[in-house]
Amino acid sequence: MGTSRLHPEARTILDIGGQDTKVISLAAGGRVLKFEMNDRCAAGTGKFLEHMANVFQLPVPEFGPYAMDGVEILSINRMCTVFAETEAVSLMAQGHDPRSIARGLHAAIVQRTAAMLKRVGLTFPLIFAGGVARNPCVVELLSKNLSAAPI
Repeated sequence: MGTSRLHPEARTILDIGGQDTKVISLAAGGRVLKFEMNDRCAAGTGKFLEHMANVFQLPVPEFGPYAMDGVEILSINRMCTVFAETEAVSLMAQGHDPRSIARGLHAAIVQRTAAMLKRVGLTFPLIFAGGVARNPCVVELLSKNLSAAPI
């Protein structure tokens, strides 16, 4: 209801918080058409990013800008926090640039999120809410993935 009041033109809401990710498709007037929530684990949420920032020994607000300095996007195949951490540490041990590894972790979140958006039926304009909406790397990669800028 709040999104409809503040942004009546919105047709999709993406909310990535600390513990879950929600995607909501809206009709004109704010009626919910479809809803999907990742609530099985913290993969792809703010908690995932917080944990990974700790692995990189960075404060959470610095993790997104740090990842934006990555020259390439290294593939992170596992979204489970424990397995993704193991994969990231293994890539570091192989000598890969930590910033590119961090960028790969952010890209994995975006890929998972984009799949949720497509299942719900992404229609623009998109409202991106929740704490992760403040992460500039997620915003940049999501915008590129969706070929549009979130509101």
